[in-house]
Amino acid sequence: MATLDFVSDSVLGVQGGLGPNQAGDREAVILDAYSQAVVAASERVSPAVVNIEVSQPGRRQRGQYGDPGEVQGGGSGFIFTPDGFILTNSHVVHDASRIAVSLPDGRNLPARLIGDDPNSDLAVLRIDAADLAVATMGDSQQIRVGQLVIAIGNPYGFQYTVTAGVVSALGRSLRSRSGRLIEDIIQTDAALNPGNSGGPLVSSDGQVIGVNTATILPAQGICFAIGINTAKFVAGRLIRDGRIRRSYIGVIGQTVPLEKKVARYHGLAQERAILVVGVEAGSPAAKAGIRGRDLVVACEGSAVTGIDDLQRLLTDARIGTSTWFTVVRGREKLTLEVTPQEAREGG
Repeated sequence: MATLDFVSDSVLGVQGGLGPNQAGDREAVILDAYSQAVVAASERVSPAVVNIEVSQPGRRQRGQYGDPGEVQGGGSGFIFTPDGFILTNSHVVHDASRIAVSLPDGRNLPARLIGDDPNSDLAVLRIDAADLAVATMGDSQQIRVGQLVIAIGNPYGFQYTVTAGVVSALGRSLRSRSGRLIEDIIQTDAALNPGNSGGPLVSSDGQVIGVNTATILPAQGICFAIGINTAKFVAGRLIRDGRIRRSYIGVIGQTVPLEKKVARYHGLAQERAILVVGVEAGSPAAKAGIRGRDLVVACEGSAVTGIDDLQRLLTDARIGTSTWFTVVRGREKLTLEVTPQEAREGG
């Protein structure tokens, strides 16, 4: 009668030339490398993470009379320039009558709102202070599913809390409080709780790759962050203009890999494109003939390799201006003329 051979970790260790003690030492080394990565990344970024406290006008309840007073709230953020600019979520500071920032070195400072964009759930604050630690921004296009990430923030007021996990998925969509979809969201299982909003999602080399923004309750291990490439673009416009004036074409899409055979067939050098998931009725894209399942690969001759590219290209300068989009539809490569409109405020 045949004998089943159940191979344990210790047997594997012996077969590989390692005794039980050596196998245990190897596991300790692996765990230590993981710990070292988390410690190094958190130590690099934590000095730039701030606790944000806000006062917002209270809302009068039904049957309530008199002044509803103020509501206290808060969240997290991180300093990204030496002269005191801070990135956070719009929902943390929107409609705030007072904003205060606590630094890891114990300083408590007033902050002023530079710009607020509910459509991307991002906002920029500024503080006047010297000797500020600054977080280094990475590239959210370079991250991969499964890689280690660290979230730093102030959940439930517990300041400078560190959690770790992995990138669970890329290219998610999340609806902002304004009702507009935020595209190219990072999904992670690094634990987030109320108060983490606006804090950084950090790679193992200590670069910020996302802005933590949401969880799904009561689910566990399903948390979301806005890609840092989107955040960098929005922050730059908020600093320059105080708001984001966008053009709009009316497609719902996600960044997807471009199959090599498709790229070769159509003579494309890029590795990614935008898959059109839906087209809003009556929108500029619908009028131009863009359809669901189309792949948007270029705009005015510039390669479109993802949602970040499209958001950068759909600036206020394109409002009312004929713009040529290249799409792949099966075996066809089409050039379609789209006239973007100005995006509705809050929509």
